[in-house]
Amino acid sequence: MSSDLLDKATINTGARSGSNIVPTGKTACVVGSGFGGMALAMRLQSAGIQTTVIEARDKPGGRAYFWEKDGFTFDGGPTVITDPPCLEELWELSGHDMKDDVELMKVHPFYRLNWPDGHNFDYSNVEEELFAEIAKLNPEDVEGYQKFLEYSAGVYEEGYVKLGTVPFLDFKSMLKAAPALAKKLAWRSVYSIVSSFIKHEKIREALSFHTLLVGGNPFKTSAIYTLIHKLEKDGGVWWTRGGTNRLIAGMIRHFERLGGTMMIGDPVTQVHTIGNKATEVETKSGFKQHFDAVASNGDIMHSYRDLLSESPRGKSYAKKLARKKFSPGLFVVHFGLEGTWPGIPHHMILFGPRYKGLLDDIYDNGVLPQDFSIYLHHPTVTDPSMAPKGQSTFYALVPVAHMGKLAVDWDEVGPVLEKRILDEIGRRLIPDIHDRIVTKFSYAPKDFQEDLSAHLGSAFSLEPVLTQSAWFRGHNRDDVIDNFYLTGAGTHPGAGIPGVVGSAKATAGLMIEDLVS
Repeated sequence: MSSDLLDKATINTGARSGSNIVPTGKTACVVGSGFGGMALAMRLQSAGIQTTVIEARDKPGGRAYFWEKDGFTFDGGPTVITDPPCLEELWELSGHDMKDDVELMKVHPFYRLNWPDGHNFDYSNVEEELFAEIAKLNPEDVEGYQKFLEYSAGVYEEGYVKLGTVPFLDFKSMLKAAPALAKKLAWRSVYSIVSSFIKHEKIREALSFHTLLVGGNPFKTSAIYTLIHKLEKDGGVWWTRGGTNRLIAGMIRHFERLGGTMMIGDPVTQVHTIGNKATEVETKSGFKQHFDAVASNGDIMHSYRDLLSESPRGKSYAKKLARKKFSPGLFVVHFGLEGTWPGIPHHMILFGPRYKGLLDDIYDNGVLPQDFSIYLHHPTVTDPSMAPKGQSTFYALVPVAHMGKLAVDWDEVGPVLEKRILDEIGRRLIPDIHDRIVTKFSYAPKDFQEDLSAHLGSAFSLEPVLTQSAWFRGHNRDDVIDNFYLTGAGTHPGAGIPGVVGSAKATAGLMIEDLVS
């Protein structure tokens, strides 16, 4: 089934057919059409490997799913696009230009951070503006921030440029990287490193919350993740006109242009194996086909426990995965409002009264606290096409403990939490919010579990702590089934668009070498 399922525009698959690609005679299947899966499929197809992507849901995108309700477009996420070159490279492989399929729009400020006392902090890569924001809270921290950015640049070079697309297939590769990572104090947490440069608590929060966007607790996530600051400073923060779903649509358009095959709405039920080889992919509809290689962009536990359930490797590795730590879940309220809100930026963080205590409750204690921090997404301030004229699209996201720690009935708890979240946004930003709501719906951890086969309803797969990074994460190529591969948040380097696109580059390198050499 073609990408016209999700594409509002006319698809031109014949304009430039990718005739410069030399077929290898090899075939591959990618299970799942999230960013990692599509980036991998584009790379394989560009290398002449005939690739089929099979998606379980009625629309492509994985976590980048979308809904259209009452004239509003609601992206499931992710909503923050950084490092555009890592995406542009996917088109350049076949001599094409991403601009033919995708329009990126700059977002400024990157984020507005707001605390309960009413203080706002606009975070961007415009130095004079950012220094002024820091100086409002503590002038001494301007110099500390500059030193922190130097540190972040060094970590970026080691952790992203040198290692971000390198597969860690054995412990030796981890040991080889260890000295450079140790030199950058990788064992320390993001918050700890930030605090070594910054004195004011609000600025510490402003410079450490980013790990939450990839499922990590800033008090536990490796300091390597401070590289996000360098990534944003150099590349900016972007939005795809029409929504993140338009980026997925553009990726599929180009993949099909190159001759790739999309299958939508037909879940893979089994990856059959014989010995140490994946031999055939079977779907719910009864489709069965042999492929030379199979890669999963699905949830890592689902990939092994369910898709490889007939294989001893699937069963044994699923047991090992069950002992690992998984990232929290998310509770997301999508809503469309009457009116436009030019004073509310594209991305806001509404901090609650607690920072570390709240994170302890989410990551360790497994309780649903009365307070919360909210990530508020307001795309119509950048891109009015996301809502009917004179109206606005929003979503409010709150991290919550995953279902393995927080065993609540989300059908019962969801409406209560939804009202509390909307009440808080009303108190801090939009006083008559309930009167202005045109449409709304919520998405809870149980929905992540049911729709995305996400283990425990986790929104970001394995928690990005040091002992679950690089070689300690899922390997880009399986250790036993030598033509079964992984891409996406559960493998190196982790979640976030640059992370899963990087994982696709690492995995594609292995697959191309294995299939073509």
